[in-house]
Amino acid sequence: DIVHVHNFFPLLTPAVFHACNGQGIPVVHTLHNYRLLCPGALLMRDGRPCADCASRSPYLAVRHACYRGSPLATLAVARMVAHHRRRETWFTQVHRFITPTEFARRQFVEAGFPPEKIAVKPNFVDEGVHGARLFTGEAPSGRGARSPALFVGRLSTEKGIDTLLAAWTGVELELRVVGDGPLADRLQRNAHKNPGVNPVGPLDAAGVAKEMEMAAFLVMPSVCFEGFPMVLAEAFAHGIPVIASRLGSMAEIIEDGITGLHFTPGDPSDLASKARWLADHPKERARMGANARHVYERKYTPDRNYTMLMQIYDQAIAEAAQRTGS
Repeated sequence: DIVHVHNFFPLLTPAVFHACNGQGIPVVHTLHNYRLLCPGALLMRDGRPCADCASRSPYLAVRHACYRGSPLATLAVARMVAHHRRRETWFTQVHRFITPTEFARRQFVEAGFPPEKIAVKPNFVDEGVHGARLFTGEAPSGRGARSPALFVGRLSTEKGIDTLLAAWTGVELELRVVGDGPLADRLQRNAHKNPGVNPVGPLDAAGVAKEMEMAAFLVMPSVCFEGFPMVLAEAFAHGIPVIASRLGSMAEIIEDGITGLHFTPGDPSDLASKARWLADHPKERARMGANARHVYERKYTPDRNYTMLMQIYDQAIAEAAQRTGS
């Protein structure tokens, strides 16, 4: 009935869209990142947001080796982006796009994508899979004034690991860091100097759920725009607030003072200040956690997501039928 593409890069290539259209099959494509605009996929360069390729030519990325640090590899990706932009593949071969946030949708619309073809559907969390227990509106036992802060994610530059570690030199609160990545060694070295930083390593969904059950709050210091990190939906399901960079999708998903706090991206002192404040105000923290749980129930459950997805499928099928006159 329909083909839903989540990631065609690098193995399928955009030829998958032409193959589907050749068979008359409606196509939905979820834009999990910004690959159709930016060879590096993150709209980021040298640790800062960058939209040069989205507004100008994707070949600008070659000079900066934005894909895997290789000019040659970046050239190949830039050529793909430029070719299908020129061929109008995204306008003629895809019936509906999905972005996880309004912020992401705006980036594609500003780059020239037809707004009527882009639907916003966030990610979701299944409590039975991710282990989020029913939240009652009060902080669960164990989340006292000295409960740990928690980071869950890839240990890489775009995730703001340097900002996180610099901030925690001035925060007298345990920080548990779950994940792995190219900056794992840097994290270990920092932990030797700062006893408040506790590297946990990678965990499965059940392990992350246990960490969230005891955490006072989650920290997301990313310096990239992000898409819709699953860890945010998981935190909301567990009823814990989030301190996040005031940047991109994070500033949209986390409501400042309602479901968490914003801090200036890349500013360790501001992050440290917000972390200390949240640690020292358990009642406010519980209120934000309760709000986060309510948002989860309203937006990020499987049932709510299923309804939204079926509406998008219906729209894609209807558009395909209109095109072919069938």
